Parts: sequence; structure tokens; C-alpha cells
Amino acid sequence: MQIYQSLTPIHAPQGSAVALGYFDGVHCGHRAVLGAAAACAAEKGLTAAAFTFELPASSTLKGGRILSLAQKHARIAGLGIEQYQEAPFDAFRSLSPEDFVQKVLVDCFAARELFCGDNFTFGARAAGNVERLRELCKPLGIGVHIVPMAQYNGQTVSSTRIRAALEEGRLADANAMLGEPYAIDWPVVHGKGIGGGLLGTPTLNQNYPAAALQPCAGVYLTRIFLDGQWRPAATGIGKRPTVDSSADAAVTCETFVPDYAGDIYGRAPVLEFHKYYCPVRKFNSLEELAALIHRAADESKAYFAGENATK
Repeated sequence: MQIYQSLTPIHAPQGSAVALGYFDGVHCGHRAVLGAAAACAAEKGLTAAAFTFELPASSTLKGGRILSLAQKHARIAGLGIEQYQEAPFDAFRSLSPEDFVQKVLVDCFAARELFCGDNFTFGARAAGNVERLRELCKPLGIGVHIVPMAQYNGQTVSSTRIRAALEEGRLADANAMLGEPYAIDWPVVHGKGIGGGLLGTPTLNQNYPAAALQPCAGVYLTRIFLDGQWRPAATGIGKRPTVDSSADAAVTCETFVPDYAGDIYGRAPVLEFHKYYCPVRKFNSLEELAALIHRAADESKAYFAGENATK
């Protein structure tokens, strides 16, 4: 997938079918829009494209980021998008709806078909909606297709619902709405050596950046992609009350990978969260904490062995 980070013409010699949206989380609703654009492009000989935007890291307009940019790009590419424009929001936020259609959709994308949800807005102060988009595109011969909003448990799937599910520890709900497991790929950093030194359970530390959404504190059954293969693991997110009881203790994200001893500091392996196991709590001894880590790791191995057996 070719990624453009400014408003510039993409490579679309026969024109493009364009998915429109922010695509935070690349959830089921986003997947429907992106997939429809890719399918249309394949059918009509067009370029499969997507237009979105990038917010400043400090922005709270959309809430904490569900996925890193690398994860977002990988998931969108996996849906068949070939040309992807991710311009800074400030580059087009002041455009009128008319200018947005001409300068972005026509000049940059040579758009022939557009795909979006019925809540799509565009132009300065969100002045344009899907009906306005149809009005502006009809004389240009550009088709506008409204993709039905995805539903989960009787309600529309949204990034807001996914954030709430992750923050409340409802990982099964979050993963169902995302369409694949929630995952991180933060760089592995050095911790305090407590896992390997005192507990006998060396951990990989992938701590959350400030702009990212942080899931509910707890222990999770996870799997991590290391050395070309997925490995079962157990991950703890929280303040580690057993080893650090100070009020200002930092929240960490630590993963124990049983039967693995490689050095991956500085790398950014993908870590998928598959099941919420238990809350974080303070133990009476390090031995009790180590026992929990091993139990969670054993549960993870059994969980993924069962998953593989059913495939």
C-alpha cells in the first residue's frame, strides 16, 4: 500500500474507488466501507484508495488512539487498499464542501466512486453531509455509495463503544467490534528487571505512549509475534502493587512469554490481546505473584492450543 502524508495526486491512472473516513481502530464498520471500495475497484478496473487524516499526537478530538499508525496501516492494507492518503487535518480542515470535492476527491484521487458511512461529514465545520456529497458529485459523474453501519448487540459499532469496552475490561466485546483482536506494537523497553531477577519470569515491557488508549488494568491472555511465529503469552497492565506500592507508581505493560529467552529490546513486536484473565491485585509475596504469572501463561498455552485444534 502506497501511503501519502500530504494532499497530493495519488497513482490512479484509470481513476479510483475511494473509501472515506477516519478509520480509527479499523473496526467492522470501517472494514465494510474499505472492503466495498476495494471490491468496486477490482470490478471496474479502478484503483482501490482511501482518504483519511492524521491528527496531532496531542489532539483529543477523537479520543485515545486505539491502534498505532503502523497497525492501522497494516490492517487497511490487508483489506485491499492500494493508495492511502493520510494528510494532516490542518491541511484541509478549512476547505468548503465544494473545494473539498474538487481539490481532494477530483484533483488528488481522480475519484469515480466514493464509499462512506451515513454519518460521514466533510468541509469546514463539518458543513457537508452525505446528501451534500451526492449533490456535489452527481454533475461530476462520481458515484456515492452509503455503506450500512455495522451493528453489534443491537447498536451501531463505533470507536467510542470500542474504547469504552477496552477501558472496562470487556475485551470480547471490543474484539468482536474490531473484527480482529486488539493489538499493540509499542517498542520493547528496559524495565526494572523484577520479572527476571526476583520472580523468575522475565517480561517484555511495551509501555503505552500518552496519546494511546490504555485498556483496563488486568492480566490478559495474549500472543506475540516473535522470530517469525506467534507465541502464547500472558500480559499484565497496571501499577504492579505487589512490587511498587507508591502512589505515583507508573502503569506498565509487561508480557511473559513462556519458553522464550531472546533479546528483543528496541524491536516492536505485535502483541494481540485475546482474553481478559483477571484483575491486578496486591499479593502477600513475590512467590504468589510469580505463581499467578505462570498460571496465566499456562492458560494462554492451553487457549491457543485449543484455537489451533479447531482450525
